Amino acid sequence: MIDMIEKEDPVISEEEAAQYDRQIRLWGLDAQKRLRGSRVLLAGLGGLGAEVAKNLILAGVKGLTLLDYEKVSEDSCRAQFLVPVTAQGQNRAQASLERAQNLNPMVEVHADTDKIEDKPDDFFLQFDAVCLTGCSRDLMVRVDQLCSQRNIKVFCGDVYGYYGYMFCNLGKEYSYVEEKPKLVKPAGDSNDGPEAKKAKVDPNETTMVKKTTSFCTLKEALEVDWSSEKAKAGLKRTPVDYFLLHVLLKFRTDKGRDPDPQSFPEDSQLLRQIRDDVLETLAVSADLLNDDFISFCFSEMSPVCAVVGGVLGQEIVKALSQRDPPHRNFFFFDARKGNGIVDYFGQN
Repeated sequence: MIDMIEKEDPVISEEEAAQYDRQIRLWGLDAQKRLRGSRVLLAGLGGLGAEVAKNLILAGVKGLTLLDYEKVSEDSCRAQFLVPVTAQGQNRAQASLERAQNLNPMVEVHADTDKIEDKPDDFFLQFDAVCLTGCSRDLMVRVDQLCSQRNIKVFCGDVYGYYGYMFCNLGKEYSYVEEKPKLVKPAGDSNDGPEAKKAKVDPNETTMVKKTTSFCTLKEALEVDWSSEKAKAGLKRTPVDYFLLHVLLKFRTDKGRDPDPQSFPEDSQLLRQIRDDVLETLAVSADLLNDDFISFCFSEMSPVCAVVGGVLGQEIVKALSQRDPPHRNFFFFDARKGNGIVDYFGQN
């Protein structure tokens, strides 16, 4: 029996067993129980947030709190599917509540219309996982540091036009189980030579293997010293999207918003300036990020939200169920290339 981190063991009713039958067959009853006993905070109900909400509700978490202070705009209606087109001007979390709840009545879905910046530390500690979208860098770092001290899993993500990313911090010591093909030892009296005596994979049997891995904080991941020899050696393997993320987070910090198509000339010029300043501050080459990125980082694109939201939602499900290897710790997506990149930053 695998010794996993457990809270009070939730009971799966017959109705729930029927609802989640496919998932239970896929990753097992124990994993579904852990998921069913988990409460998640999701901040930001833009296009990406709606995708994550859908995936978590359908997976069957215990409870999901939708936190968003913003109002529904015309862009909101285009980017996400949980708000009705008639809801413009209403609070985005409240407007998303009915459709979100209808996805799975067994999940407790709540709407919170407060500003996340005004929430006290204790608010975040009631959840098993916190997912932040559309938040400032300072806020994400603050929440990540707070939650990592209390063994609360933290996820961050955003979509900027054709680009998207997610980050996760599951703690200094995160345990999970992975299903592996079972090795079968040959009979002891085999006389067919040394090859016949080697253990072989049985395709019809699997075994569950417990593994442990560690994660760095978001602050550590964003504050890599690129002047160090170790960082320089890894620079060629580092996706340019990592540095683009720095630029876009700095834009959000400076302007209090993301690049806006209605301000394209002004925002494009500012993006160039921020790009130059960020790369200089990070002590990396100014040629690392050319001007091409500027035309592709405006607005949330629904297809990109679907891809990144699928990955982000699945990573939250894996972390809560403690089943299968997690991404460690960034995932970057570029729709122009049609591919995603997983990379790790931190002290180890």
